[in-house]
Amino acid sequence: MKQNIGTIDSMVRISCGLTLLAWSIAKMARDKPSGGQLFVSLMGAQKVAEGITRYCPLTDALGMDQKKTQITA
Repeated sequence: MKQNIGTIDSMVRISCGLTLLAWSIAKMARDKPSGGQLFVSLMGAQKVAEGITRYCPLTDALGMDQKKTQITA
């Protein structure tokens, strides 16, 4: 499995994924879990996993490599 996302992108994915997980778990702790909250928690967990492994299957399927993208000022 080749890494295809950069360091900054992986940090953003981890933080957004943890935010989604925290929100959905807090909602499920108060009320009966709904399908939407379970879906959000799964998407949050997926984003955390993508950030940790620095591999995005969708980016790979589209043939893009975000590690090579450079921001120049």
